[in-house]
Amino acid sequence: ICVQLFVCLYILSYLVLTHFKKNAEFVTDDIEDATVNKIALWLCTFTLSVAVCAVLLLPISILSNEVLLTFPHSYYMQWLNGSLIHGLWNLVFLFSNISLVFLMPFAYFFTESEGFTGSKRGVMARVYETAVMLLLLTLLVLGIVWVASALLHDTTARESLYDLWEYYLPYLYSCISLFGVLLLLLCTPFGMSRMFSITGSLLVKPRLLENVEETMNCAVFEEASLSRKLNSNSSCWLSLNMEAMKRQFVSVQAKRMALETRRKASPWQRNLGYPLVMLLLLALTVVCVLMVCFHVLELLFDESAMPRGMEDPHLGMASFSMLGSLGAAVQVVLILYLMVSSVVGFYSSPLFSSLLPRTQDTTLTQIIGNCVSLLVLSSALPVFSRTLGITRFDLLGDFGRYNWLGNFHIVFLYNVLFAGLTSACLINTVTWAVQRELIRAFGLHRLPFPVTRSAIPFRLLLASGLSKIQ
Repeated sequence: ICVQLFVCLYILSYLVLTHFKKNAEFVTDDIEDATVNKIALWLCTFTLSVAVCAVLLLPISILSNEVLLTFPHSYYMQWLNGSLIHGLWNLVFLFSNISLVFLMPFAYFFTESEGFTGSKRGVMARVYETAVMLLLLTLLVLGIVWVASALLHDTTARESLYDLWEYYLPYLYSCISLFGVLLLLLCTPFGMSRMFSITGSLLVKPRLLENVEETMNCAVFEEASLSRKLNSNSSCWLSLNMEAMKRQFVSVQAKRMALETRRKASPWQRNLGYPLVMLLLLALTVVCVLMVCFHVLELLFDESAMPRGMEDPHLGMASFSMLGSLGAAVQVVLILYLMVSSVVGFYSSPLFSSLLPRTQDTTLTQIIGNCVSLLVLSSALPVFSRTLGITRFDLLGDFGRYNWLGNFHIVFLYNVLFAGLTSACLINTVTWAVQRELIRAFGLHRLPFPVTRSAIPFRLLLASGLSKIQ
């Protein structure tokens, strides 16, 4: 079952990467470079498939528990048991760390290597150089981890100097997980606020007090006028700034196309589609904030609310939600919504916006960076969801062995920060969106001065609206 799932995800990941990769890097006259790039692409595909599987860990586990509760004695569900889910968690943990620590650094060094000086050129020469670089990087990282553990736990670090597998690797995984959870804390609230604007740009927005036909005719006339000026060769237009006129023409043309899309849209799509989607996003965000606030109260009075690991999931015994199957479905939707929001926030941040993939124009180095980023976010998603109390499904396998999960102060502060940041972003997005739509509806965006929150007081909005109604 796990192999079949991974094969399907691998094929899907390969199709996604081939859609974004830059074909010029794989179709070259140098056969050696093309071979190296193909091997690196296969490693990236493996990493991306592991990242997708990490995203699906909690949804699969929650839905499997509900299926076993609904069909406890079904013959066709005997293959679905706790050992299968536990094994899936262990495999995802193992492959995610192998990809993050070994495969992705190997892929990057492999594409940048040229072989040692004086050695015979070829793929194996690059493999030898990459292996040496990876060994040096491993020694450097382990040295940094040992120094950090010695500063924090001096006696334990000296006693476990040679205990690599039982002490230093789990400590390294704990640090990586903490970094991923902190990255989710910053990206997810920002991504939730960006989801409103991105979704709004993809849908047809209803406009209050606006005549679409009249605005469309004005845009057509303005576009025709600018087109005549650009195509005219008469001397009266030679002194004009042609570049500024071209930019204005492109802007008017885009406006005209948007108005055509709005005019062709059905009344249901134009008047109900956008509000319903916005209400759905608002409801999902509010439910997330309320669940986190409730979890904060649970942390103060109930020790079982702390995230912890478990060895046996005991599937089919009881539902992990107080609302039964409906609550489990809501948990799955919220977990996927949090992941999508974190990805949107990650690529919308100025620090990581350069990694945003482009169709048929993404270099292999950017693909490696995207795979690493998505793997860090997705592997921290189960810990992130359990820490916030989105689900009561405890972490399985090595996911529950992170050192900081048992620290009450870290978990409590994390929940408070998430609730505060998400509420602030939500209030800022909703209030400014409403004010912007009112400004556009009342025609105040045509004023000669820039329209900001402080520039247009509420009394001016009210007066303009009353004059339009009259």
